[in-house]
Amino acid sequence: MNMFATDLDRTMIYSNRALEDLGCEEDLQLTAAEMKEGQPAAFMTARSLNLLRELAEEALVVPVTTRTYEQYKRVGIFGRDIPVSYEVTSNGAQIHYKGKLLDEWTERVDKRLKEECALQEEMAEFAAGWRFSGTLKKAGDSFFYYILQERISLQEKKKLEEDVRRLGWRISLQGRKLYFMPIPVCKGEAVKFISNREGADILAGAGDSLLDYDFLKVCHHAFVPDHGELSMEMPHGFSCNFSENRGILAGEEILLKAYRLLLGREAAVSGNSAPGRTALL
Repeated sequence: MNMFATDLDRTMIYSNRALEDLGCEEDLQLTAAEMKEGQPAAFMTARSLNLLRELAEEALVVPVTTRTYEQYKRVGIFGRDIPVSYEVTSNGAQIHYKGKLLDEWTERVDKRLKEECALQEEMAEFAAGWRFSGTLKKAGDSFFYYILQERISLQEKKKLEEDVRRLGWRISLQGRKLYFMPIPVCKGEAVKFISNREGADILAGAGDSLLDYDFLKVCHHAFVPDHGELSMEMPHGFSCNFSENRGILAGEEILLKAYRLLLGREAAVSGNSAPGRTALL
């Protein structure tokens, strides 16, 4: 079986802020992919939803996200509209299989955290010394991030990267969110674990950030939207397929390419990116 591992935010689904930042044509037919407090919180095109649904019927589709499992479950398309067996959350700290946490994977990650990294409390204290203009948020026991009011400069980011790496951590800047992540909490190791477990023949992946690079580099084929962190800071020697589109249409374009690659045929699905507005789940 072939496998498609995909990041969610700003790759497959787009929040109102992402639509504002990256642009969105007024006449696109959008579908709410996430609901929060009864209101649509993230979207994809209607055609993207149909493409992903058809792809999941014949290939192993694996959502891979920095979101916690609780945040991920707000993305209601998975499980109900799109069948998934594996779900990678908290940037790879957790893998759920058929709705249950894989203890084997959790134990492996916990062992590495104890051996290789400074404690989260120590790293949070270190980060506080930078006096970021923003709000601190914790993502369980795995990592934390700042929602920045003022973005840091590239020079500041480079210096911060060097400092945190000495403590077994790393950073990633995604929009206004500055993530602090232990190095063993890694999407790539989680995706590789699932691919080996299932014996995937062809492994394709899609993502927009440096945190996604961890799993894209283990894929046979990597798709990257032409926006976000990876498009600006491409690691040397990394080969990938950039989208021609930006924003929400980049997600649709990537799905068309993944469909062709993994299923060996052109897509013939309904739900064109044509006049319309938002359809709620």
